[in-house]
Amino acid sequence: MLRSWLQRFMYGRYGSDRLNHCLLVAYLVLLLAHALLGWQLLYVLSLAAAACLIFRALSRNLPARQQENARFLKWSAPTVRWLRLRRTISRDKEHRYFKCPHCAQYLRVPKGKGKITVTCRSCGTSFPKKS
Repeated sequence: MLRSWLQRFMYGRYGSDRLNHCLLVAYLVLLLAHALLGWQLLYVLSLAAAACLIFRALSRNLPARQQENARFLKWSAPTVRWLRLRRTISRDKEHRYFKCPHCAQYLRVPKGKGKITVTCRSCGTSFPKKS
């Protein structure tokens, strides 16, 4: 009964997306910081994040919420890409990663091959490196 009521209530509403997940994390971090530091400003900011999160989740203006999420994803994409690359590099123990000095493309080469010449697949620049 409760489930069907909730489904009917949420029908036509936006729900959750990546921006809402980020707002939820911001709310929790600000609330924790307020609990540790006791600053009222942090509490007010956490309430603002929670209000924005609830407003977005319950909104029926789907195109506006999708546009907000698309702008957020475009803005956060470089940081997300950088974090994913760092995670991949830290997990990959069999390769070394180098950045092309000409086009900034990341290149992966096997470890333990000594001094090698790395050639970028994007721009064709060659440069010596020790793997």
